[in-house]
Amino acid sequence: MHPLKSKILDYCLSLPHTEETFPFDTRTWVAKLYGKMFALMDILDDDVRINLKCNPEKAEELRAKFDYIQPGYHMSKKHWNTIYCGLEPLEWKFLKEQIDHSYELVLNSMPKSKRSNNS
Repeated sequence: MHPLKSKILDYCLSLPHTEETFPFDTRTWVAKLYGKMFALMDILDDDVRINLKCNPEKAEELRAKFDYIQPGYHMSKKHWNTIYCGLEPLEWKFLKEQIDHSYELVLNSMPKSKRSNNS
C-alpha cells in the first residue's frame, strides 16, 4: 500500500469513535463516525485519491482553486469532493484539514448526546 494511504488510514482511525468498514467491496475502505461515512478510499488502486465530505460552498471554492480537487467520484457532487493526492505535491497539513472538516461535518450532524461523548 502507498505510504500516504497508510498515513491517511491511520489518521482517520485515530479520530474519536471512527470505525473502519468495507460496505461496498473488499477494496473500498470507508471511515465512519457513528455509522455515517466521512472518508472513502480505494486501498488497492495505485493512485492515491480520497473522497471527503465538504460544505457545499467550501467544496466549490476548493474545486475552483485546485485542479486536484474534483466533485466526489460516485458521490453527491454537492457534498463530497475527491482529492487526487498524486497529481500535485500536496501538503499533509492541507489534507489533514480536509479530513478534519469532513469528520466535523458528520459530527455536527449528530444528536447532541453523541457530540458530547466525542472525546
